[in-house]
Amino acid sequence: MTGGRAPDTHRTKAPGASAALKFVLMVGVMSFFADFAYEGSRSIIGQYLKLLGAGAFAISAVTGFGELAGYGLRLISGRLADRTQRYWPVTISGYVLQMSVVPLLALAGSWQVAALLIVLERVGKATRNPPRDAMLSHAAKDLGYGWAFGVHEALDQFGAMFGPLAVALVLTLGRHDYTIAFAALAIPAAITLSLVVAARLFYPRPQDLEAGPAQVGTGGLPRVFWIYLAAGALVAAGFADFPLIAYHFQRAGTVSAGLTPLFYAVAMAVSGVGSLILGRRYDRVGIGILLPLTIVTASFAPLVFLGGFWAALAGVSLWGLGMGVHESIIPAAVAPMVSSNRRASAYGLFTGVYGTAWFVGSLVIGALFTLSLWAAVAFCVATELAAIPLILTVRAGARSRRLR
Repeated sequence: MTGGRAPDTHRTKAPGASAALKFVLMVGVMSFFADFAYEGSRSIIGQYLKLLGAGAFAISAVTGFGELAGYGLRLISGRLADRTQRYWPVTISGYVLQMSVVPLLALAGSWQVAALLIVLERVGKATRNPPRDAMLSHAAKDLGYGWAFGVHEALDQFGAMFGPLAVALVLTLGRHDYTIAFAALAIPAAITLSLVVAARLFYPRPQDLEAGPAQVGTGGLPRVFWIYLAAGALVAAGFADFPLIAYHFQRAGTVSAGLTPLFYAVAMAVSGVGSLILGRRYDRVGIGILLPLTIVTASFAPLVFLGGFWAALAGVSLWGLGMGVHESIIPAAVAPMVSSNRRASAYGLFTGVYGTAWFVGSLVIGALFTLSLWAAVAFCVATELAAIPLILTVRAGARSRRLR
């Protein structure tokens, strides 16, 4: 995968589950420190941009465009990785870009420069995610796709939890000096890059971790993938962003400003633990597990937007559970749908459409939010539940393939 351009059509015996697990854990720890760095920075970029002179519209535009680029560009990076078969170089370039710009925010002298760095951080993530997930899928085959992606996502989300908490501590000790906070994130960023280099040296060909002959597809992506993609887009469109949830907490007085970051930390903890449990469950029962999970997680909206303090806490927990499902089970289900030499393209396409749907859905939810809270809640619930017939179709297709 790292050198030649022609995909392998055969493999020797895989090194075994032990080597695959070690690779999954190494990538998971790598993601822990990466999320520690960039989620730590993202927890304060709104305040930082405001401090540098940006207004509410500029902040919204910068973060919204960054998210759109962060998902949309995955279409390109995934296809590039599959066409060139140079998965590690594409992955490494993305990590280098992302981890470099995070601490550079400490040197931004204007909100325009900070905005550029924020967008570049999203571009770095868009570049490295599809080829990384494709490599991870090779190790996941023998371990179980749900378990492997669940372990990875758990470590990823724990990094997302500890990063903002560490930044809050640095700000408290440093008298709210944002420059120090961003500069401190150079430490986890450097650790991340060191682990990326180590993973490349120890596992130059992750595809060898997948036993059996390589699945080389010659046609397009299968029909079941497109149906699943539509289901994922509906789920994403109905999933509200946490900043909007936090804004509602402040406006309604449901949760105090001091407790809101702790609610987010709870959501990340639930996401991490849920990824482990649900990933293992997915390997046992298959994609049908998404049916009850979609119904349960759709109830986050009425709880966080219409309930009181304890209902909001329950809703945020379900929101975090939904995040775990989105980042572990949903990508785990993509791997067995497509051939191994098309997985980076499939992941890039899936996450690109998924992120775009989330962005468009966020705009709709935000617009409805200003008109009627009930209308916003109804949109969230209805859109997510609309994915259920499509998931049923995908499950039926999976069963028919097993019976052949």
